[in-house]
Order: sequence, then C-alpha cells, then structure tokens
Amino acid sequence: MFDLETTGLSPEMDAIIEISAIKVKKGNVEDEFSTLVNPQRRIPAAASRVNGITDKMVADAPVLKEVIEDFLSFIGSEVLVGHNIHSFDMKFLNHAMEEIYGRTLGNDYIDTLFMARSCLKELSHHRLTDLAAYFHISTEGAHRALNDCMMNQKCYEEMGKRIKETGFQVLDTEVCPKCKSQLVKRNGRYGPFYGCSNYPKCRYTRNV
Repeated sequence: MFDLETTGLSPEMDAIIEISAIKVKKGNVEDEFSTLVNPQRRIPAAASRVNGITDKMVADAPVLKEVIEDFLSFIGSEVLVGHNIHSFDMKFLNHAMEEIYGRTLGNDYIDTLFMARSCLKELSHHRLTDLAAYFHISTEGAHRALNDCMMNQKCYEEMGKRIKETGFQVLDTEVCPKCKSQLVKRNGRYGPFYGCSNYPKCRYTRNV
C-alpha cells in the first residue's frame, strides 16, 4: 500500500509533500515507510486544510530527490496498491521519476477505487473514507499518507472477502494491461475468463 499528499491536483504544477507506504504479507503489516517532503515552495492553504500539512512542518524535511531513492528501495519490485492511484498518485510519481531519473516507475499496481466500484455497487461514492465508513473502519487521521495506507489496507482486506463471496476470484498479482486496474476471474457463456474489474469502462479480457 502507498499514498501521497501533495500541494494540489496537477502533477506538472504541484509537488509531493508526503510519501508513505506499508508492506503487507498475508494481511499483516510487516514494515512501513513514511516521510514528509519539502516541496521548496509554499503549501497552499487549501491543501493544508485537507491534509493538515503546513509549511512549518516540512521546513526541515528532505527534498523529493533525497526521498525518492529510499522509497524506491522500500517498494522494490512489489505490486503497488492504493486508492485512486491510477488517476492521481501514479501520475505524480511518474512525473517525479521522469524529472529525476528520466524514466517512469515500472511496478505493476492495483487501484482499489476500481475494485470498490466493482464490488460495492450499492455505494453512491467510493472515496476511501466512504469505504471505511461502510466497513466500520476508523477514519481518524484521514488524508495523512500513512493513516490512509493503514485505512486502505483494512478496506482492501474487507473488499477481498466481499469479492470472494460474490463468486469471482481476485488475481493478487495481475493487473489489466490497458488501465492497470485489477483483473478478476469470471464465468461467462463460454466458460471462465479473466476480465478487468473496471468494466464497463474497460473491456479487456483474456482466456484462462
């Protein structure tokens, strides 16, 4: 699991101000990584109101170039899991990787937003706090990166149980090559197949 906090919504115009990640094995958190990042610019008041991170808090924090190598060492080649990372966090990470290393991040990843939309269709909104409330998981400390990692890990475990109950199998390490959401095993008219959990927005399928 990983999560970022930023100064805004644009990977090109805004900056990362916090990076956190946890390593989870068989449902247990085995290790964690978390650091504030000095963006070398003022943090807009609107961003501070959301995540609670202020200019004073990041004044003595390392800059992103110093942080990113430790983060990459922590994640290694693991499959990354996070909420709304396809549209947000991965774009910030890849922009940073391009600027610092001239390449993008090679890790596969699973976006739990797509997973939630697939298995919790009864919810009108699928923000991480919505999922936590649905599963009666505490949202205290939401919008700080490490807290969001911990919250999402619990939601991910609960969604995994829900998916198994509905009769299709989640592939732990396989993601859709088109949109990077999770592949699931389904039974179709002509037998079992793997399909994208972001269906109908993404219609990728492959044979078992």
